[in-house]
Amino acid sequence: MQHVLVIDGNEDIRLLLKEFFGADEFEVSEASDGEAGLELLRRRRFNLLLVDAAALVKDGFKILQEIKNLPENVPAIAITENGSIESATEAVRLGAFGCVEKPLNLDVLKVMVDQALSFERLEQENATPKRQSGDKYDFRSFVGNSPRMREFYRILEKVSDTDSTILIAGESGTGKELAAKTIHHNSSRADRPFVPINCGAIPRELLESELFGHEKGAFTGAISARTGRFELANSGTIFLDEVTELPFDLQVKLLRVVQEREFERIGGTKTIKVNIRILAATNRELEKAVSDGTFREDLYYRLNVIPLNIPSLRERNDDIMLLFEHFMSVFCKKRKRELLKIAPEVRKVLAGYRWPGNVRELENIVERMVILNDSGIIGLDDLPGHILDSKNGDQAVIHSARETQKAGLSIPDPWTESGINLNAVLGELERTLILQALERAGGVKNKAAILLGLNRTTLLEKIKKMGLSTPTSVS
Repeated sequence: MQHVLVIDGNEDIRLLLKEFFGADEFEVSEASDGEAGLELLRRRRFNLLLVDAAALVKDGFKILQEIKNLPENVPAIAITENGSIESATEAVRLGAFGCVEKPLNLDVLKVMVDQALSFERLEQENATPKRQSGDKYDFRSFVGNSPRMREFYRILEKVSDTDSTILIAGESGTGKELAAKTIHHNSSRADRPFVPINCGAIPRELLESELFGHEKGAFTGAISARTGRFELANSGTIFLDEVTELPFDLQVKLLRVVQEREFERIGGTKTIKVNIRILAATNRELEKAVSDGTFREDLYYRLNVIPLNIPSLRERNDDIMLLFEHFMSVFCKKRKRELLKIAPEVRKVLAGYRWPGNVRELENIVERMVILNDSGIIGLDDLPGHILDSKNGDQAVIHSARETQKAGLSIPDPWTESGINLNAVLGELERTLILQALERAGGVKNKAAILLGLNRTTLLEKIKKMGLSTPTSVS
């Protein structure tokens, strides 16, 4: 179980965060001041720290400073006042993983918590000097903290620094080549060649030469000798992507290389021996291909020494918004624009879509949104039509989201020929915001008050004055 420490002088915020983490079965400890928080930090190991740096002022920053001296790294999220750029900047400078502003947006907080815990786990896995080298293909290349991805990380870490042959299975767009590169760059062969070849992208008449090379005059047009991919990969790793697309006769030759690590060039008589690690990948069910007679059974067993399955995006629904936020940050930074906000109804639609193109599809969609969006807020109208209209989407969720968007904060045009009743307009806006806060807080008035930046008693007075009907679960 993950253990979280909340340090905040505001009892309502501590209560809100305790409910928030308790819903995800975290163990929560809390402290009302910096000294008590530091004492808890010194006594036991925490996986995450949330500290109100703005309210605690000196103590809050002192805590961020002191966690650097702990035996193990504890990712810290600082809670700052809305618009307090100085506090946020200082918190990050002192080592905070990130900052969340008051009033707390629990959706934003969830994304940041998932990222912080994911990074903490990866820090532990990458503890060796080799993996701290900042290599582009360390385990941080993947984003996700769902149970399926945690299992994937566990196996990936165990198999990387071996010489075993690995068969990577996963749908198109799940990141099979990224997994292969990560395995290579976290192995003892990391400083040797990594040679990929897509077996389905090269014409049959050229594929054998690409794999094994040829001698001069071996066939019409062979005006010089050519080194094949297996030879180029000597002492390193070869990655056979979409290996099920290999023609049956070439599967026989591949089997020999996998078994003996030797082959001959086309038209050659000299046996070439290679010291290579073999990684293969497929987006098809190899067992079915074997039973259908299109893939050799003996080759299948030679390649499938260690199976590594990458889950599809619909199998790790909890990671969708984590990936969405990650790609949003990447592309906004690349285009030097402020981070776009995401409307709640968009989150519902994205979670209900089945993502046939997986992570690649999601990445492409986010890039398109960042380029085309002018408002600074991602709404339903920014989503591609194929998501809103596709059979792969949950149409009930999409309909509900569209209705929510229509309701939104919109109010009828208040202007008339004689002017505007400002008090009436502001009253309607206030009423709408309070109802939305109550809905987002699940009817818990303490939470709703914090979301609105109000005292609980103030919110209760407004609810009573407006005669609002609230859910039975409101407390």
